[in-house]
Amino acid sequence: MTQLPDRFLKFQKDFPEIAKAYEELGTAVHKAGPLNEKSRALIKLAISTGAGLEGAVHSHTRKAIEAGCTSEEIKQTVMLALPTIGFPATMAAMSWIEDIVE
Repeated sequence: MTQLPDRFLKFQKDFPEIAKAYEELGTAVHKAGPLNEKSRALIKLAISTGAGLEGAVHSHTRKAIEAGCTSEEIKQTVMLALPTIGFPATMAAMSWIEDIVE
C-alpha cells in the first residue's frame, strides 16, 4: 500500500483508540456482505465521487487499483456519476483519479 496521508497519520498518533475503532468499523462493514473486494472498491470510489471528496477519491482510486481494478473500470465508475452530479463535479473527480492513475 502507498504511504498514508500525513493528516491520517497524525490522526492515528493523536487519537489511537479512535483510529483503531475506525479501522475496525471499516473492516466489519467490508465483511458484512457478499460483495467482492473489487466491487466494494468501485462502490467506495463512487460514493467519494458523489460526495465531492478529493482526498477520498485519491484514496479509493489507490485502493481500487490494489483490488485489481483497471483504469478503464475506475474511469467508468466516475463517469457513471455524470447524469447525477453534473459535468463540473464529474470532471473534478476525473482529474482526481488521473492524479493517481496517470
